[in-house]
Order: sequence, then structure tokens, then C-alpha cells
Amino acid sequence: MKKKKLTTRYRFSIVEDTTHKVRFQFKASRLSAILGAIIATLLILGILMTIIAYTPLKRLIPGYPSPETRRVAIQNAAKIEKMEKQLIIWSVQMENIQRIYRGEKPMDIDSLLRDSTIFHKVSISDITSREDSLLKEQFLKQEEFDISSIRSAKIEQIEGLLFFPPIKGVITEGYNPAIGHPFVDVAAPNNSSVFAVLDGTIISAGWSDETGYTIQIQHSNDLVSTYKHNNKLLKKTGDKVTAGTPIALVGDTGTLSTGPHLHFELWHKGEPVDPTVYINF
Repeated sequence: MKKKKLTTRYRFSIVEDTTHKVRFQFKASRLSAILGAIIATLLILGILMTIIAYTPLKRLIPGYPSPETRRVAIQNAAKIEKMEKQLIIWSVQMENIQRIYRGEKPMDIDSLLRDSTIFHKVSISDITSREDSLLKEQFLKQEEFDISSIRSAKIEQIEGLLFFPPIKGVITEGYNPAIGHPFVDVAAPNNSSVFAVLDGTIISAGWSDETGYTIQIQHSNDLVSTYKHNNKLLKKTGDKVTAGTPIALVGDTGTLSTGPHLHFELWHKGEPVDPTVYINF
């Protein structure tokens, strides 16, 4: 009986009052009306959810973060990511310092940094929207070119830096700028390895009639180290090196050389520095 009521068809008509002429009519059962109401309700809810999800109306929902709150949250997340990456770099550098102290070969920091998997744990996984990703990238670029933050992070002095000895030998002539000798000469066996004293980039590697095979490294903190009279160069201009990397072999090249030795110079901010203050030859 109930099934019959649901399937019983009804006629809905719109009739003109004066002429009784039918202007509009349709037939439907109770079941059709119920299904139509359900479909219409779902359609209206879908439209409302779409409007709320993809328009600024979503910000009217209680508890939804405001644009400023979201911006601050993204900036904080980016700062945390940057700090965690820096901690990883510092841990690698600390390991290198310990290796240098033990006389072991340091790790190649540049190759480690090029390995993206080292940072896989510090990605911001909760930032998924394109808008948030762009905001994060913009913030990181601002941080990268923020001069004040770079200056605050930069070590201006060289005290406290751990220098790798360029070679182990005997100083035959010490640092004495008063007599025109703002560098040191260190005697060592021919073809002994010459090492980079700090991480840096080779800015000059070539031949000079007076100094023979010469190599120069630009380090951070406005430091430059120079190695002269080498028998052979192991690196070329533009190469990046880490502290303790072999860069040349001791020799007796150049007209100013009087025997196998390393002529070593250390410059800070364009001024010569006594290497023996910081390096144990």
C-alpha cells in the first residue's frame, strides 16, 4: 500500500484564474519529488562548498586564519627550515674540524650540499597551495638578499678560525714586513703535498717567471691565501676547495726560489697577516 502511494502520479498545474486556461503543468510521483529534492539539496550544497573553498568567503568561517596570520605562519616555517639547514651545515663543518684535528681528510662540503637528500627532513610539508609556496619562495629570497642578516652572520675577524696547515716543514724565513718579507718560507721535501688552509675558491692558478707555479685561494671573511714556487698545481682557477684539500706539490720553480720550499702568504682585507699566529707549521 505504501509503495503504491509513492508511485502514484500527481499532476501539478498552473491555471489562469479568469479563463481557467492551463499555463503550465507537470506530472510526478511522491518518489520523484523526494529524489528531486535530495538532488537539488546536494547540488546547492556542492555549489556553496565550491564558492566557500575558492573565494575569499572562506575567511568568514570561524577559526579560519586571516591572511596576515597565514603569512606570519609561512614566514616562521621558512625560518625554521632555513635554521635547520644551517644546523646541518654546521654539524658537517664541526665534523670536518674534528677530522682535521685528528689528521684525517675532511669531507667535501660542496658535494654534500649538492645532495638534496641531506635536507629531505626539513621540507615544509604542510604548505601545499601554490599561493603559499610562492609566498614562501618570496620570503626566502628576501632573506637571501637581506644585507643586515648577512652582515650579522659574517665573521669579520679571523681569530677563532681553524686553519689547516698548508704543509709541515721548517720555517727558513719568517714573517717580517719591515724588511719587505710579509710572508713565510717553509722548507719541505720536493713534491710534498700542499694543502688549502680553509674552504674557498681558486682565484688564480698559473705560472710566473719569478714565483713559478703559483696558486691563490679566496676564502670567506675577506681572506686570501697564496702558495708559490710549486712544482705542480693540482687545481685550476674556479675550482672550489675545502680545508685540507691537496692543491699543489712543493717545488723549486721560479727565479726567486733557492730550493724546494713553500712561499706562503695570508692576506686579510687587503693587508698581510703573520701566518704563524694562526697556523702551526
